[in-house]
Amino acid sequence: MVLILTVILVALVFEYINGFHDTANSIATVVSTKVLSPRQAILLSAVTNLFGALWGTAVAKTIASGLIDTNIAPLSSPTLICALLGAIVWNLFTWWIGLPSSSSHALIGGLCGAGLAAAKGNWHVIIWSQPNAEHWWKGKGLLWKVVMPMIVSPFLGLVLGFIIMALLYLIFHKARPQSVNRTFNRAQIFSAAGMSFMHGTNDAQKTMGIIALALVAGTASGLFNNLPDYLHFLHTPTPVAGHDLEIATWIKVVCALTMCAGTAAGGWRIIRTLGHKMVKLQPINGFAAETSSAVIILAATQLGIPVSTTHNISAAIMGVGAAKRLNAIKWPVVERIVWAWIFTIPIAGGIAYLLVELLRLLNWM
Repeated sequence: MVLILTVILVALVFEYINGFHDTANSIATVVSTKVLSPRQAILLSAVTNLFGALWGTAVAKTIASGLIDTNIAPLSSPTLICALLGAIVWNLFTWWIGLPSSSSHALIGGLCGAGLAAAKGNWHVIIWSQPNAEHWWKGKGLLWKVVMPMIVSPFLGLVLGFIIMALLYLIFHKARPQSVNRTFNRAQIFSAAGMSFMHGTNDAQKTMGIIALALVAGTASGLFNNLPDYLHFLHTPTPVAGHDLEIATWIKVVCALTMCAGTAAGGWRIIRTLGHKMVKLQPINGFAAETSSAVIILAATQLGIPVSTTHNISAAIMGVGAAKRLNAIKWPVVERIVWAWIFTIPIAGGIAYLLVELLRLLNWM
């Protein structure tokens, strides 16, 4: 019982860190354009993240049942704790150096690394690909739910950011700069709110999936058989074959509130990288980038795909900068961000793998 509660606690720690780590991605543009102060932007983001986290569970179901084959290696509580710690360590490191990496892919990497170690190196434990003959977007596994979206969604964010920015230039090319700034000062508040809402719909759900996995494992092992009535809500049966795991309302509420609290802590280091170092932004640029990224995340959430807010907003900012002129983008900063994208899954996975092996060496598993 203590281990299950530890999993929930560590998962909520990850959710809190995700709040201040990835919040910067959704509000960096609105802060850098000086439309809102950091405090105002964080408050806006906290509230919209809260409502977004309560909206839908498709991504949570992907994390809970679409990446690791629990028939090969059941994900015990210690394994899940190692998965979460792998993601937390990488998130804190990249936050400390001000690098916008993906909390989503850190968690996915941690889950795969811990699962691989639990299966004693049996790579079949990772669900690589389960295509759906009727609807390709309903395929499961690392290929369909992680690798393809990791490549496609930033590309779409970049292209959409470029197109929206180019259209705005065409529409407002004769307008006075002062009137354009006034218009998009107001519009960017709504685009930033939309971006933060979409962040909540996608990112908060990943932790929901981890908590649900831990509760299913505890229920299957008989750990919750003699629970008192006031703890009966922890009982989470294994889903019937062919059906996805249902996420309990209390899990959604707790994760949403935790991410909201983390959001309130802010993330100024990453705001500086995205909003100041990569490309100089005006309100119209911020509006285009936030709108582009929000649209991509909305589509992914509807399909149950755990995409990276970081990847999408970064790519959208690049697209917006490229629409202005290619040399408006500070490419050395972009290069650092791309390397962080590449290393996130393997490093978080490697940390989780080593932690599981350490526990096994200490006979704690």
